[in-house]
Amino acid sequence: MLTVTPTNLPDVLLLAPSRHGDDRGFFSESWSAAHMASAGLKFDFVQDNHSFSRQMGTVRGLHFQAPPQAQDKLVRCGRGALYDVAVDIRRGSPTYGHWTGAELSFENGLQLLVPAGFAHGFMTLTPDCEIIYKCTDTYAPALEGAVAWNDPDIGIAWPLADAAILSDKDSAAAPLSALESPFTYEARP
Repeated sequence: MLTVTPTNLPDVLLLAPSRHGDDRGFFSESWSAAHMASAGLKFDFVQDNHSFSRQMGTVRGLHFQAPPQAQDKLVRCGRGALYDVAVDIRRGSPTYGHWTGAELSFENGLQLLVPAGFAHGFMTLTPDCEIIYKCTDTYAPALEGAVAWNDPDIGIAWPLADAAILSDKDSAAAPLSALESPFTYEARP
């Protein structure tokens, strides 16, 4: 069973797979093609990524991969807790530059579905945090891009805004206003 909740951005969805538990722990199908299809979602995931951050307040993102190898992502937290964010970077979109965020944790089991055309990033809310995500295309370094995590024009309300720990690459990311987005908004029928 899969519960799908819309966010304030079209196409970005919060997913809650069922957990079946007892005093030993729980079992959950973190991804099921059949459950996704029954919810009207179809994705061909080809790669799983696993990221570990030692320190609370680590920010990774806002990242995207351009066409022809753009990626849809299904993101979850394997250990700890994180604040996961998607920003619409599709030229011509009525929500261009808008963002949505959700707390994903080992405890709540929630997942965020981030389609191609959205920049993605997260901030760890606990030390020793693990993020696990599926992608619909393989990593292509020549096609990766980034937007500044703290761009005031986007205005993401990061929960630990003063504590950000960044890579050199993420520290140097340009604001959205400097991005020539490779994505174009296409209204769905």
